[in-house]
Amino acid sequence: MTFKIYDSASRSLRTFTPLEAGKAGIYLCGATVQGSPHIGHIRSALAFDVLVRWLRRQEYSVTLIRNVTDIDDKILAKASAAGAPWWAWGYKYEKEFTAAYNALGVLPPTYEPRATGHIPEMIALTQRIMQNGHAYAGNAGNVYFDVASLADYGSLTRQSLAELHVDTSDIEEDKRSPYDFALWKAPKPGEPASAAWETPWGAARPGWHLECTAMSEKYLGKSFDIHGGGIDLRFPHHENEQAQAHGAGCEFARYWMHNAWVTIKGEKMSKSLGNSLLVESILQEYPAALVRLALGTVHYRSTVAYSEETLLEAAAVWERLSGFVKRAAEMSGEIARAEIAELPAAQLPVDFQAAMNDDLNVAGALAVIHEVVKVGNNALAAGKVAEVQKCQLEVRAMLDVLGLDPLAAPWREEDTASSRYQEALDVLVQRLLAQRAAARAEKNWAVADSLRDTLLAAGITVEDSAQGAHWKISGK
Repeated sequence: MTFKIYDSASRSLRTFTPLEAGKAGIYLCGATVQGSPHIGHIRSALAFDVLVRWLRRQEYSVTLIRNVTDIDDKILAKASAAGAPWWAWGYKYEKEFTAAYNALGVLPPTYEPRATGHIPEMIALTQRIMQNGHAYAGNAGNVYFDVASLADYGSLTRQSLAELHVDTSDIEEDKRSPYDFALWKAPKPGEPASAAWETPWGAARPGWHLECTAMSEKYLGKSFDIHGGGIDLRFPHHENEQAQAHGAGCEFARYWMHNAWVTIKGEKMSKSLGNSLLVESILQEYPAALVRLALGTVHYRSTVAYSEETLLEAAAVWERLSGFVKRAAEMSGEIARAEIAELPAAQLPVDFQAAMNDDLNVAGALAVIHEVVKVGNNALAAGKVAEVQKCQLEVRAMLDVLGLDPLAAPWREEDTASSRYQEALDVLVQRLLAQRAAARAEKNWAVADSLRDTLLAAGITVEDSAQGAHWKISGK
């Protein structure tokens, strides 16, 4: 089977053909560490985590570069307002992003370069762009990209200069055109001296776009396979990244992939709406596996409609999937993680392969997982140990592609931590169920109903059967 991805540049589904057989180089725009990570940030990380997992499952050697933007206007402004050093402010939130990635099972990148660690590369890149006639120096410290000099500017987002709209009320006086953008910026009054570097054009700090172009070239070369990021980065960030690379004589990215937004109550999540949801706050209320399932099993180009109902639906799905895996492991023996991780894509169900090869159709892939779980549950009921083990292998390997194998880190640790609370809760609930059973035996229906209502008020549903009463958590 061939793997096809939707290329944002050509706006078409294209067969993935890497530059080098068996290898895949990916550059993903990472965090600008000005504040705590919210679910919009993590949605992008999860989407491209699935891409990496699927490529590796197909036995590609993947190099993933996910940068950290640790110097920019907002970081400087927020650090100054808080009375903190800008570098300490950025590092604080870089650690928060790392903690969020780890909590949600995002695989670490091959390299995670910081912008401030690549000033020499940015200077060299700027010199090449200027030598090729695509950039010019303004006032001391300022260097601008000459947009009109590049014939294919706007090709990524299919815009011409005539179609672009620029706010002309705040244009730098040393710009030749309002469309030109900064490669280097002179320090502003009041900014700390440590936030500027000596360059051939004066003391300056790098522009946001320049950082990514320089880092992608350093770690992936002048041409690489896939560039990814949120849909909101297409213009101007990715357009300008590509312009710089082309201006320096580089081919740059051969495929572009962009994930869609997260919406809350039908509106794009943004701070202006007052509805940015921090990952740390959500994880205090909900298990991380549910958050990953809710955000990570919607097609990356589709909007995620985030709500409490979304998480409750994810809880029901997770209970079914993880419950089967645990029961299967108990009956047939737990399959080692190495065997799960090493099972090649070609040995997974054909329909699962087809779904994932169709531009990472995770919804279709999840439907296949549910079908195998159904087969596995029937095998459990019939006591067919060999079939149960086969289903365990397939289900866990498919879930692993989605980053959700219940017996892998971090979900195993999460489950272990919560099991003590589950055991304690079970003791209390069983005691109430015993009292209810005694009341029913005495035909004291008022007491029996009262006990059931008490459990229901606590979010616990009681189901009566010939084998006795069973309970489950119906809410959070």
